[in-house]
Amino acid sequence: METILDTEGKTILVFGATGQQGGAVARALRSRGWPVRALVRDPDGAKARALADVGVALARGDLADANAIEAAMAGVHGIFSVQPSSGQAIADGGITDEQEIRFGSAIADIAKASGVQHLVYTSVNAAGPEKTGMGHFDSKSRIEAHIAGLDMASTIIRPSAFMEILMLPGMGLDQGTFSFAMRPDQPMQFIAVEDIGRIVAGIFADPGTFAGRTIEIAGDALTGEALASRLSRAAGRPIGYLRFPDSLLDGNPFLAGLVKLVDDGRLAGNADLASLRRDFPGLLTMEQWLETTGKPLLLAALKADGGTIALR
Repeated sequence: METILDTEGKTILVFGATGQQGGAVARALRSRGWPVRALVRDPDGAKARALADVGVALARGDLADANAIEAAMAGVHGIFSVQPSSGQAIADGGITDEQEIRFGSAIADIAKASGVQHLVYTSVNAAGPEKTGMGHFDSKSRIEAHIAGLDMASTIIRPSAFMEILMLPGMGLDQGTFSFAMRPDQPMQFIAVEDIGRIVAGIFADPGTFAGRTIEIAGDALTGEALASRLSRAAGRPIGYLRFPDSLLDGNPFLAGLVKLVDDGRLAGNADLASLRRDFPGLLTMEQWLETTGKPLLLAALKADGGTIALR
């Protein structure tokens, strides 16, 4: 028998709702009947209006405005916390490592002071007590540690690499040879962004099971060769696989750092896929994603004009 959730009056405040993860969470929660509020810079923007169209209440503010955050949290039951990654260039809307830490910690502090019942924070699978040497991963580890020190119910999720990142320009799909960070025979885990929403909605629905836990999440695991096979089938033409060449890594410390973390296993992922599928039915495999949500992204990538690797 399907469980009927008692969501009446239990508003979830979603940060980053006009972005990938926050948007997926807001949509998943609304589809399950949760009242959702979103903190947005511009309530009149197209992405904010799209949220309003599915019943999301909009609160104006940004991460640097503690007063706006506190006002948005009034009467809120739960919080989904995500910040712009400090790995993204400032010119493209990114923030510094210290800003990310400050914003993520402030949200948690205000949530505790406001009496929020459950905080869900999204981190990254490479996070943990051992430093990675990459600021935009280590910043998330510091936010995790701050949340763990607060006396409040919280859940930390650590997503694997997004399936969507594979469709960025410069990966070679338009040339028939796909390049990425793992070796041809090395498994790496991936997750569809929409499934982050599915998982977070499940966590809020069952706090007794998930509060107090840190959960690494993914939907599939594939070697480079297996990924090429899935891409070839979906594209209807052969796609080969090559790991990022040493010549590229030697001149790109950012990519070199990612590859190092893939090789040591932290960024390759260690999620328990079988357990996740039991707890959150319906998680997409790469093949399923390429046939559905990912199909238009794949078609666009197949027509892209080469260019350079664009991961940062």
